[in-house]
Amino acid sequence: MSGPVATDDAATVTEAAEPRAEAVVQLEPGRETLVGTMPVRRVLPRRPRRTVGAWCFADHLGPVDTARAGAAGIGPHPHMGLQTVTWLLAGELLHLDSLGSEQLIRPGQLNLMTAGHGVAHAEEDTGQSSELHGVQLWVAQPDATRDGPPDFEHYDTLPEVDLPGVSGSVIVGDFADLMSPARRDTEHVGVELSIREEGAVLPLRRAYEYALVVLEGSVQVEGQVVAPGVLAYLGLGRDECRLDEGAESRVLLLGGLPFTEAVLMWWNFVARTRDEVSEARRAWAAGDDRFGAVASRLARIEVGPPPWE
Repeated sequence: MSGPVATDDAATVTEAAEPRAEAVVQLEPGRETLVGTMPVRRVLPRRPRRTVGAWCFADHLGPVDTARAGAAGIGPHPHMGLQTVTWLLAGELLHLDSLGSEQLIRPGQLNLMTAGHGVAHAEEDTGQSSELHGVQLWVAQPDATRDGPPDFEHYDTLPEVDLPGVSGSVIVGDFADLMSPARRDTEHVGVELSIREEGAVLPLRRAYEYALVVLEGSVQVEGQVVAPGVLAYLGLGRDECRLDEGAESRVLLLGGLPFTEAVLMWWNFVARTRDEVSEARRAWAAGDDRFGAVASRLARIEVGPPPWE
């Protein structure tokens, strides 16, 4: 379900970190696009916001009736400089990558792939579910690890949050004194939450910036209604966030220390310079060993040169 980032999403130049606001509620509409044949709501990156913490990409897929929408999945394609986080609310997908990983993922389970210097993967529809609903997220890797070796992790179970009026799973990072076992290269957090009662309060860290992505229903934050297809940026300096009028809703809380490294995002790459992107695209087109091969039944995805070439 991953990518690609288009020029509509992010500028094709290296950009410094955008200013962070203190304790705001900024509603930033996403855009609808296609990943393979499936429509998604892309809420990150969106000009001018490229990151929330180290989170740099968020696609919300579905829920869709796969009998009507057609088979989900996306063929072999490359990544570098990022981690992919796959999280499903309904349905299932088969992950395949150039490390030799072959892993089925179902709701409540986590697939986390670290690209580093380069990896390729595919996600296939198993044909065993009539509905698909989930999110694909990317995390920008810092300079310390972004040229390192690729890796893949899968977790069947994750720490379960149980707070007054709200419950859920700690996907990455730590939240409410619970720590996910998943790798993280920066201080960031991702939590999927089911809101049981109006007025649920989420504990936050003042040093982190946060955003909410609504997956089902809607919530109200400081008088503003947040629905699917919108990134609700909450800024820095908060100890907590109260969710009003959100009973029976499901949300994704993303946060982390502001990512201060300048980045350039294009296609399936998170880089620092145009030369890095151009070199990676040529390596993929040439089929060299940098990204490896994926044993998928789906067709390999190709792309032309970036717009600056």
